[in-house]
Amino acid sequence: MPHISIPDGLPGIIGPLSLRPDVAGPLSELCEVLMRSENSLTRGERELIATYVSSLNDCFFCQHAHGGLAQHYIQCDMDFIDAVKTDYTTTPLPDKLKSLLSIAASVQQGGKNVTPGQITKAKDMGATDMEIHDTVLIAAAFCMFNRYVDGLDTWAPADKQFYIGRAKQRAEEGYRL
Repeated sequence: MPHISIPDGLPGIIGPLSLRPDVAGPLSELCEVLMRSENSLTRGERELIATYVSSLNDCFFCQHAHGGLAQHYIQCDMDFIDAVKTDYTTTPLPDKLKSLLSIAASVQQGGKNVTPGQITKAKDMGATDMEIHDTVLIAAAFCMFNRYVDGLDTWAPADKQFYIGRAKQRAEEGYRL
């Protein structure tokens, strides 16, 4: 049960954002630009970063909502997404993406936990300054989104198939509210 009165049937972040349309617009626009605009990181890679950070934060709604989107974009099964969340280093992801996930994990712990060695490794694996920038921003933004969702104890469907089923529609609609 949410800590505050939120309209029934609005899962995750959508519920509290419905209370603050003045906040919903800028936050959804940030997510739209960060996750869907033209970028050398694919939408699937960006959704995977968001999923991974959300899993580290144990945010059920965000890890499954964005995991469903990552699955949709990457065209993989949920076992693969779960394997990334469990230990991405053992998955067949490209080394560049693994190095970016390492940076994202450090941001999740605290921005100052990102090391020069991680940045060097990412660049050695072919990551651009913009890709590193966007990885850090995605990780930081999803820490905020995760804390917003869980700090208000918002409702989230427990059935993981719900998120998989909505992924195609969310991918088509985007994040703008």
